[in-house]
Amino acid sequence: MSEGTELGRFLRARRGQVRPQDVGLRTGTGVRRTPGLRREELATLAGVSVDYYTRLERGRETRPSPAVVAALGEALQLSDDALHRLHELVALAAGQPPTPSPGPARTVRESLRVLLETVRPAPAYVVSRTNDVLAANRPGLRLFSGITDWPWEHRNITRYMFLHPMGRKLYRDWEEMAAHSAGHLRAVAGADPDMPELAQLVGELVVKSPEFARLWERYDVKERGGGEKHFRHPEVGSLCLSFEVMTISRTDGQRLVTYQAPPGTPDHDAMLLLDMASPGEVALPEGAERQEGAER
Repeated sequence: MSEGTELGRFLRARRGQVRPQDVGLRTGTGVRRTPGLRREELATLAGVSVDYYTRLERGRETRPSPAVVAALGEALQLSDDALHRLHELVALAAGQPPTPSPGPARTVRESLRVLLETVRPAPAYVVSRTNDVLAANRPGLRLFSGITDWPWEHRNITRYMFLHPMGRKLYRDWEEMAAHSAGHLRAVAGADPDMPELAQLVGELVVKSPEFARLWERYDVKERGGGEKHFRHPEVGSLCLSFEVMTISRTDGQRLVTYQAPPGTPDHDAMLLLDMASPGEVALPEGAERQEGAER
C-alpha cells in the first residue's frame, strides 16, 4: 500500500470498529458512508488536529508523543493487549524495530515431557509462539480429533482450527476461539514482525481461510492466560474444560497448556476416555529433538 504504514493500517482498522454511539457521539439521521468513526471524530476525541491525525494514519507523521498514543488508545477503546500493540507499531514507525528473534526453538526439554505424562489424564501439550504443537501427552493430542492425520511439522493449533475438517466442529464457540487464535498471532507479529515461520503460517491461512483473512484484517490483539473451552468431541462427546497457559522459562516463547475438570464430573470422565483410547502418537519421535539440534 502506497498510502500509510502498518501503524496507519492498524489505526484505520480499529477506527472502523468503533461506533459513534460507543463513544457518546450522535449519528444523526443521514447515511454514514464511513464504517465506524470518521477521522475528524477520532481526532476530536483524541485531542489532536484532523490534519495531524490524517498524517499519522497516512504514515507522514511517525513520532506521536506518549500522550497522543494514550489518547488514541482511549478513543479507540483499545484493550491492554491492543494498546501494547499500538506502542509497538509507533516504535516501528519511528525506526525502532524490536530485536529480532533467533527463531523458534522446537526442542522440548525432557523434564517437560515427564511433566506432560505426570498430569495425565489431564490433556496437556507444549506449543511454540506460533502455536506449533511441539509435544503432547495422549489425551492432549487426542483432544484435537484428527490432528494426527497431519505430520508433526504441520500440526499447529491455529492451522487446525481454520483448515482441518474437524477444526470448526470441535469447538462449541468456534467464532470466539478463532478470534482469540488470530489475535494471538497478531500479538506475536507485534513482538517479532519478521519471523519467517509466522509469515509463512499467516500467508497460508490468509489464502486458504476467508474467516482467518477477515479476522487478521481486524488487527485485534488477544492473549489468553486461561479460562474455559467447550468441546464437541466426536469420540467422547461434549466436555467443558478449564485451562491454563504458562510461558516456559529459558525457551523462545514456548507455552505449556493444560486442561482440567473436577473429579467425578462427566467432563472428567470424558478426559479419562481420551486417555484410555488407542495410544497413537503422543510425543515427537524418539531422538527427533537431538536430530533437530544437530541440524541447526
